[in-house]
Amino acid sequence: MSVLPIRIYPDPVLRVQCAPVEEFGADLQCLVMDMIETMHEAPGVGLAAPQVGVELRVAVVDATAGADPDGVRVLVNPRVIDSEGVDTDTEGCLSIPDFTEKVTRPARVRVAAADLEGSPFEMEAGELEARVIQHELDHLDGVLFVDRLRGLRRQRAKSFLRRLRAEEPAAASGGC
Repeated sequence: MSVLPIRIYPDPVLRVQCAPVEEFGADLQCLVMDMIETMHEAPGVGLAAPQVGVELRVAVVDATAGADPDGVRVLVNPRVIDSEGVDTDTEGCLSIPDFTEKVTRPARVRVAAADLEGSPFEMEAGELEARVIQHELDHLDGVLFVDRLRGLRRQRAKSFLRRLRAEEPAAASGGC
């Protein structure tokens, strides 16, 4: 296992509509193990494949932030099949460092996905886990949490993202 580099906005892979996983095997298992290690090392509570440069519909979620070894959820080809309620809470993103904002999302979700062997399953999630799942599934569609903001919050996010874009070329050309 290894820690993968996390792609930072404005990396174009963060805006890609990811392809479904069609081959389940050792390569997928290796990717998922690396993603889990990367998520915990960051530290974060969720990570989607495009955040590590892979354009596949794969996400890992751990609302316990590594505190519970059984807390990790692996979602292959996930989709929300039902949702209910409304919840507004603060979100951040490993691909948009140092920026957080309040986002409104459904409070509970039911998700259909496949496991690492390709077996389909459904799960329900609420509270933080529901929020993290929705955030990561957005990544699989090229949507960032800042895209869900409105009004002054959206203007604040746009200003922050402009600064990130302006810094990006300098960061890419610097270093060893």
